[in-house]
Amino acid sequence: MKRYLFLVILGVIVALTACSKKEAAKQQQGPLQENSPVPAITVNSLNGKPLNLSDLKGKVVLLNFWATWCPPCREEIPSMMKLNSAMAGKPFQMVAVSIDEGGQPAIESFFKTSGFSLPAYTDPDNRAAKTYGITGVPETFIIDKSGILIKKVIGPMAWDSPEVLSYLDGLTK
Repeated sequence: MKRYLFLVILGVIVALTACSKKEAAKQQQGPLQENSPVPAITVNSLNGKPLNLSDLKGKVVLLNFWATWCPPCREEIPSMMKLNSAMAGKPFQMVAVSIDEGGQPAIESFFKTSGFSLPAYTDPDNRAAKTYGITGVPETFIIDKSGILIKKVIGPMAWDSPEVLSYLDGLTK
């Protein structure tokens, strides 16, 4: 009886592992490659207005996936705010897409209590996150003025460093 129970449990573990590997393989099909066109996505501003990424051609786009509950995301927000201020008036658009399940209310509450502010958007059906194949947060995609993925950054970054500012400023020219 113990042997039978052991075999059943082992079978379940193998089946679950196989499903996980199949899901991982599905997610890995067609990952975004640097120097390739980015897929079109639509996200919603906090006031509900849709933003189509394809409408931003002609601007350098910093597409950042983040969450209010994510410590590394919160760590990089001040530098993102400084970057956004430094790039004001240039052909640059920051699109900070929150993956929070609480949507707009969670984001607005977080901004109110933290004093932070970003050009934040929601992805209510997770289509944008799935399309870009994010594996966690923060993940950032730098897209040039013609809609080509220039760089993918996994994890937090000091977005206000002189090197980053110079790099992004160069892309806007």
